[in-house]
Amino acid sequence: MSFSEAVQSVFSNYAVFEGRARRSEYWYFFLLQMIVNVVVRILVNVSGVFSILAIIWALATLVPGLAVGVRRLHDTGKSGWFLLLGLIPVVGGIIVLVFMVSDSQPGDNQYGPNPKGFGGSDQQTI
Repeated sequence: MSFSEAVQSVFSNYAVFEGRARRSEYWYFFLLQMIVNVVVRILVNVSGVFSILAIIWALATLVPGLAVGVRRLHDTGKSGWFLLLGLIPVVGGIIVLVFMVSDSQPGDNQYGPNPKGFGGSDQQTI
């Protein structure tokens, strides 16, 4: 899954908390959020006018960010409620990070079919 495909997938599944999401979908969206956050923070530091832009971006990506996080946890066989572990200082964030970088469960699980298809890796077949 390419960067643009991942971002498009996240926004087209804006509030879908069911199913599974590949690592690439989650991490490409995370990368987009970080890039935009850095740009917006720079603009806010240069001119306070852009602070409303930071608020709009945060609100616009809150629901899809949570949704793709829940779907990513589903892909590893975990409940979306494990996302709340991130609220525990330090340790919770590390645990959620480990879950997010983990490989998906092979085959179907209780949350749906494997988004990778039949293959067992993130590599695309040619």
